[in-house]
Amino acid sequence: MAMAMSDSGASRLRRQLESGGFEARLYVKQLSQQSDGDRDLQEHRQRIQALAEETAQNLKRNVYQNYRQFIETAREISYLESEMYQLSHLLTEQKSSLESIPLTLLPAAAAAGAAAASGGEEGVGGAGGRDHLRGQAGFFSTPGGASRDASGPGEEGKQRTLTTLLEKVEGCRHLLETPGQYLVYNGDLVEYDADHMAQLQRVHGFLMNDCLLVATWLPQRRGMYRYNALYSLDGLAVVNVKDNPPMKDMFKLLMFPESRIFQAENAKIKREWLEVLEETKRALSEKRRREQEEAAAPRGPPQVTSKATNPFEDDEEEEPAVPEVEEENVDLSMEWIQELPEDLDVCIAQRDFEGAVDLLDKLNHYLEDKPSPPPVKELRAKVEERVRQLTEVLVFELSPDRSLRGGPRATRRAVSQLIRLGQCTKACELFLRNRAAAVHTAIRQLRIEGATLLYIHKLCHVFFTSLLETAREFEIDFAGTDSGCYSAFVVWARSAMGMFVDAFSKQVFDSKESLSTAAECVKVAKEHCQQLGDIGLDLTFIIHALLVKDIQGALHSYKEIIIEATKHRNSEEMWRRMNLMTPEALGKLKEEMKSCGVSNFEQYTGDDCWVNLSYTVVAFTKQTMGFLEEALKLYFPELHMVLLESLVEIILVAVQHVDYSLRCEQDPEKKAFIRQNASFLYETVLPVVEKRFEEGVGKPAKQLQDLRNASRLIRVNPESTTSVV
Repeated sequence: MAMAMSDSGASRLRRQLESGGFEARLYVKQLSQQSDGDRDLQEHRQRIQALAEETAQNLKRNVYQNYRQFIETAREISYLESEMYQLSHLLTEQKSSLESIPLTLLPAAAAAGAAAASGGEEGVGGAGGRDHLRGQAGFFSTPGGASRDASGPGEEGKQRTLTTLLEKVEGCRHLLETPGQYLVYNGDLVEYDADHMAQLQRVHGFLMNDCLLVATWLPQRRGMYRYNALYSLDGLAVVNVKDNPPMKDMFKLLMFPESRIFQAENAKIKREWLEVLEETKRALSEKRRREQEEAAAPRGPPQVTSKATNPFEDDEEEEPAVPEVEEENVDLSMEWIQELPEDLDVCIAQRDFEGAVDLLDKLNHYLEDKPSPPPVKELRAKVEERVRQLTEVLVFELSPDRSLRGGPRATRRAVSQLIRLGQCTKACELFLRNRAAAVHTAIRQLRIEGATLLYIHKLCHVFFTSLLETAREFEIDFAGTDSGCYSAFVVWARSAMGMFVDAFSKQVFDSKESLSTAAECVKVAKEHCQQLGDIGLDLTFIIHALLVKDIQGALHSYKEIIIEATKHRNSEEMWRRMNLMTPEALGKLKEEMKSCGVSNFEQYTGDDCWVNLSYTVVAFTKQTMGFLEEALKLYFPELHMVLLESLVEIILVAVQHVDYSLRCEQDPEKKAFIRQNASFLYETVLPVVEKRFEEGVGKPAKQLQDLRNASRLIRVNPESTTSVV
């Protein structure tokens, strides 16, 4: 009975809360008036909480059910889209086939096209239709031009297929102007960052018979792409990337000086991409070679061709064809040529790279001036496949994934063989990338010691030693090659210097070290950088350009510290002589002032341990000269105005304070003492600052001269109220 009443109460409460005119404030007010006490309110609260939990569970159940239905619907939409695309593709091919048939055969062709279209619709409806394109990643044509599709069109059909697909790509209409261009393969890929292996974007690749087009997805326009890049197959290298879960089914495209990494949908599609890219490159190179041979071959008179093909001419007139038969005769029966492909496989397996390249050089030398009949072409095709395998192994030897121990000399073997294979640009790129990874690893493995200067010594030794060894090895490996490689090395050295400066600045400037420590660290870096001049490499200007902002910040920060300290001392100034209490303290002060360049400090010392100067002026002198000495260690021409303006600002703080005190003080004795301190500043300190600045910079500073000359106002007319500023 109680349970039935409870269920009815819960249902009544649910209906009340779900009603359209429900108002929470009115409901709570009525509930408070009707309740007998706190217990009734607690029970009602528990009922509402139970109802809320039940509602939440029902909501979760409904969301999960709807989510499953949404996933199933999306999957069906994807299948339908694939089938519709296939159907559109088949209809386009049928249309192109019908248009190529002469008008006299149009009725028969129309009947055949209708039958083929109905058969294609049956294929689209099944799973085989979806497998035919694999999400637009199937073959449309082989590199040789023979279609891998059952209904492959001719040259005109290939052009229409390319036009139809590239209409979905924005910004690539100019590609269609190339005659004889057709689509070989296309498919979806995912691009990853080459350095950090982070996913970048979804792309779609279109492989033509002479180039590769990469297009990015347009999320807001389904099925449409935007042009991203176009790479000629002549300068494109394909490298298989070893699976390293979860990074798998990837391959790399090398286009000097950049590289891109793509991930296929699965291992099968990755293998197809690698095979088709190599086949297309090989077909393109073969086509170019044939065109060159045809262009270089002398053309005979037209009548010779007619006589050679006329069976009714005499045998004597067929003699012009005899040299052509002799030209095709190339002796390939030698044992070393017959066993050459197998010997190359053995050399690659045994990592005898030098032996493999020696065999290739021997073959190229033998076939250098000989024609290319079919047997020679077949041999070259076999050898080119081995060359591709050898190149992949050498590229892997230079990849940063390999062990970086052994220094730059460890790369010499692979680099030299790549250069012998005629791939100097690739060898240069891979060598510099390997060394960049080695330098980055060496810097990252350095332990950050407690003493900053000790860490900077280690950092400079590791970096500049690696840079020096890399430069010497580069000069050995690439001597006599294209000068463009040396330009690439200079660009790499600048990039490596940026890596060094990042680590340097993080430890020296970001940690707010003192100016003296920063100056010593910069001095150490400059000394190591100058060692590169032994090999003709001057990177001093680069390290200056990269450090100028950090040094400016350090000078500005330390200037502000000196100004604040000087203002604080000025606020407590009593204009009294200094009493150092002991002769040792006085002697120490004399040595400090002498090291600051004040050679006549003796005339300002009095009897016993007294100094006839204010503590504020003496402290200002030591601090200013210390700032100048440390700043000159950091100096280079780009910092000239920054240092000069900082000095002027610091000196003006003291000058303005003395000027103000001299004008405001009424006591004659104190006024005379202030005038003595002013004389020390203007006649001793300012000339010393000016002289030391000129010695460190190499030229005088007009601003400091003007500041010293302006101080004559005070000495000529001490009672004047005119300010020095």
